Amino acid sequence: MAVSSSLLCLLFAALTATLVGAQAVTRKYQFDVQMTSVTRLCSTKSIVTVNGQYPGPTLFAREGDHVEVNVVNNSPYNMTIHWHGVRQLRSGWYDGPAYITQCPIQPGQSYVYRFTITGQRGTLWWHAHVSWLRATVHGPIVILPPLGVPYPFSPVPYKEVPLMFGEWWKNDTEAVIAQALQTGGGPNISDAFTMNGLPGPLYNVCSSAKGETFKLKVEPGKTYMLRLINAALNDELFFAVANHTLTVVDVDALYVKPFAVESLVIAPGQTSNVLLTANNNPNARYYMLARPYTNTQGTFDNTTVAGILEYEDTSNGKAPSTSSLPILRPTLPEINDTSVVSNYTAKLRSLASAEYPASVPQQVDREFFFTVGLGTHPCQSLINGTCQGPNNTRFAASINNISFVLPTTALLQSHYTGMSNGVYASNFPFYPLRPWNYTGTPPNNTNVMNGTKALVLPFGVAVELVMQDTSILGAESHPLHLHGFNFFVVGQGFGNYNPSSDPAKFNLVDPVERNTVGVPAGGWVAIRFRADNPGVWFMHCHLEVHMSWGLKMAWVVLDGARPDQKLPPPPADLPKC
Repeated sequence: MAVSSSLLCLLFAALTATLVGAQAVTRKYQFDVQMTSVTRLCSTKSIVTVNGQYPGPTLFAREGDHVEVNVVNNSPYNMTIHWHGVRQLRSGWYDGPAYITQCPIQPGQSYVYRFTITGQRGTLWWHAHVSWLRATVHGPIVILPPLGVPYPFSPVPYKEVPLMFGEWWKNDTEAVIAQALQTGGGPNISDAFTMNGLPGPLYNVCSSAKGETFKLKVEPGKTYMLRLINAALNDELFFAVANHTLTVVDVDALYVKPFAVESLVIAPGQTSNVLLTANNNPNARYYMLARPYTNTQGTFDNTTVAGILEYEDTSNGKAPSTSSLPILRPTLPEINDTSVVSNYTAKLRSLASAEYPASVPQQVDREFFFTVGLGTHPCQSLINGTCQGPNNTRFAASINNISFVLPTTALLQSHYTGMSNGVYASNFPFYPLRPWNYTGTPPNNTNVMNGTKALVLPFGVAVELVMQDTSILGAESHPLHLHGFNFFVVGQGFGNYNPSSDPAKFNLVDPVERNTVGVPAGGWVAIRFRADNPGVWFMHCHLEVHMSWGLKMAWVVLDGARPDQKLPPPPADLPKC
């Protein structure tokens, strides 16, 4: 089931109408996780959904609202829901990653997620955080400003439409990743990308003829805000609308200085609000296209998802027949055009205004340097003694040469109870133990170590983290997501990070604030944040295949001195392992 833009607009209008005169309130939602039969690309399969919808329902709230979501798991799989980008201030028990902040909700069980939207407005999203189930278990989070607080940009949008990118597999994604982990090779790629659950007309006769195309109906002269979300499992995406300029006003639920682009890039996990003014020829239709940006040397889904923008003739109250109108196509960057990506990300700047300041830590208390990239494990296959990774190895991925192994009980509960022995170690390396030419010729030994390690931070310290891509098995972009925090992207570059010269180029005035940032292929990115949220917080690559291979780690932020700086006790209904 796909949700139409008109329905989403009606839901948005209903929320606005019901909140007139209201202050922050508690918003309650019911999420029933269930199996649902869905047909795409001429084939039908049973997928995991929330409330029978694909994508799932939109969660609406205003900044300052308290949200409660009762998740009932009627599927045959273990389940958790992560509220991607929500700060979860002192509410880490509800963050959602399996075996990090909670044990999964087992089949037939339920859990109520409770959190408050603090200091955020824009677009976020929710998704399953167990294995690859987020392929179909995901949906938008729309956060409106408090009543009476206008958007800090113009024109004010006439309508707002979530636009969620995803991937569609004809095969069961749980079987796809299980087979890859068994053989040590790369997983099979998806069969299509989707736009609000629909693959569009460029795939085959079925997708073209059976209404599997998202259509955006616009009125001439009106401005629309598209709430873009990349929910794809393994692909960063370029996006453009034929003959229409996009004005970026918000990323990851944080305002930016507006700027206009013909196309943009959005990584898995990232969101962006863009304005589109319907100021073109109404006697034509316009493709909205998304296709991958990648530098991988492996296989990937090199297809294009298309939606269609159509003008409505409001002069006579009737929509014109569009079947005979020409359809125009935008030009997207080349699939590996890193320079376009770099130029785009360099334009992102925080508002840094009196109303929306950029509270960048000017001095730092802790400095860390993480290498992020691929690697290998020795072959330990039971299939003819061979593995399908490079040179008869198994693919792996790591941070500072540590490939993270999920525990069998939740890290947060182990930390809170002081019973971490045997669950995780607190000795995650601050920097690579053996420095090398990270973007040059890779070392002969590409094996990485396994471990369940965390890095401990005192409450309130200012952190600077440099993340460096490596050339092992090829340089790639890695979208890194940090749970529980926003961070400022103070610098980025290509080649090896130079601690002597590169910090002088950092932007400490108006850097963009995000929760997910791409580590450039063959380059580095520097972020700063303040550890003001006690708990255990996951950080991982949002390319699902890399996370499955171990490109992840955890931060433990200790309690502060004051009562409002301490992690509350766990809720009574916290799932048990």
